[in-house]
Amino acid sequence: MSDELKNSSGEVITPFPSRIWLSSPTMHGEELEYVTEAYETNWMSTVGANINETERLACEKIGCKYAVALSAGTAALHMAVKLAGVKPGDKVFCSDMTFDATVNPVVYEGGVPVFIDTEYDTWNMDPVALEKAFEIYPDVKVVVVAHLYGTPGKVDEIKSICEKHRAVIVEDAAESLGATYKEIQTGTFGSYNVISFNGNKIITGSAGGMLLTDDEEAANKVRKWSTQSREDAPWYQHEELGYNYRMSNVIAGVVRGQFPYLEEHIAQKKAIYERYKEGFKALPVSMNPYDAENTEPNFWLSCMIIHPEAMCKQVRGEQEALYVSEPGKSCPTEILEKLAEYNAEGRPIWKPMHMQPIYRMNGFVTREGDGRAKTNAYISGGAVGRDGKPLDVGMDIFHRGLCLPSDNKMTAEQQEKIIEIIKDMFR
Repeated sequence: MSDELKNSSGEVITPFPSRIWLSSPTMHGEELEYVTEAYETNWMSTVGANINETERLACEKIGCKYAVALSAGTAALHMAVKLAGVKPGDKVFCSDMTFDATVNPVVYEGGVPVFIDTEYDTWNMDPVALEKAFEIYPDVKVVVVAHLYGTPGKVDEIKSICEKHRAVIVEDAAESLGATYKEIQTGTFGSYNVISFNGNKIITGSAGGMLLTDDEEAANKVRKWSTQSREDAPWYQHEELGYNYRMSNVIAGVVRGQFPYLEEHIAQKKAIYERYKEGFKALPVSMNPYDAENTEPNFWLSCMIIHPEAMCKQVRGEQEALYVSEPGKSCPTEILEKLAEYNAEGRPIWKPMHMQPIYRMNGFVTREGDGRAKTNAYISGGAVGRDGKPLDVGMDIFHRGLCLPSDNKMTAEQQEKIIEIIKDMFR
C-alpha cells in the first residue's frame, strides 16, 4: 500500500470530519408530528392511534392480514416461537449465519437450536443442508429462517422441504422489510413472521418490531400475551404466563412517520450497493449475492467477500484478531481497521451461531451431514467437501467477508473515498 492515499484526481484522501456510519436512522419530520400528537393527546402508553395506524400500514405494505406491534423484533420472535408450539427439549432448526436474536427466543421457550449451514448463492439457509438435517432429526417441527442483510433466501425450496416434513416456518424478516421473493414481500412466507424497527434498520422507530400472520386467532393470542395475559374480567385476572411486550404509542409514532419513506430508503440503499459493485469490479472481491431473477433485496447492508487467493493470513480468537499484511492481498480485519482510521464504520459479517461460545455444543448440519465434527478453525482452507468447497460455508463467509459503510445519508463523494481506501488495500 502507498504511504499517502490519493483519489483518482490525485487529491490526498483525509479522514472524514464526521463519522460515516454503517447504517443510522434517517428521519424526515413526520415522525416528530406523530410523537407530538401522542404527547399532546396523552396517549403515551401501549394503546393509541399511532399503534393502530402502524399495524394497518404494515399489513397494507406486506400483504398480511394481521400485524401486532411489539417492543422489539426479538419480542415478536419470542411470540412466534411460542405460537409455533416449541416446548422444553424440542429441537428447532435455525439459520446459522444471523444475529443471535433469531435464535435466543427458541431458548426462551426451552427449545434446543440446531443450526443449518449457509449457502453461497444468497448467504442464507442452505436447503440442501436443511433436507439433510431432517434426515438426522426427523422429529423437528419448527424451522426459524432469517433473510440475511435484506436478501431473501431460497424461499420455495425451503417451504417445500418444510411442507414435506410438516414443519412450521417462523420467518425472521427483521432485516428484509420491503424485500421481495417472486414479487411477494418477505414477512409472508411463514405461519408466523417478524419484522424489526431497530435503530439501524431500513426504517426505524428507534426500537420496536411486529408479529405478522394471516391467522386471526394467533394475532389475538399475541395481543393478549404481550399485555401480561390479562383476562376479560373487571379486575386483573391472569390464567397464563404473560409478557410486557406491546409497542408504545410514542414509538409507533416514529414508525408511522417512517413507513411512507420505505421505498425511498430502499432506492438509496440499492444505489449504494451498485456504486460499490462498480467501484470494486477490478478487485478480487465480490458483493453479497442475490438471485436477480427471483428476488429484489432491500439492500439494507452492502457487504463484500474477498476471493480466497487475495486473502492475507488472518486468524480470529474469541475477542481479537491477528493478520499479516501482504502486498496485493488483504483481509476483513485489516480493511475494517483502515476504515476506522478514516472515521468510517464497517463491521464483520455475523459470526455464525455454531461458532458462538453459548451455542458451540448445539447441533450443526452442513449439506454433507453433521458438520460439528468437521468444523475447524478456518485459516487456510479448512475441511472441504466433495465439490472442493468448504464444508462450513458460514465460517468461510465470516472469515472472508465484511459489512461496508451503508448509511443512506452517505454521499456519492464520500462513498467514492471509501472505495479508494479499499482499493488501496490490494495494491
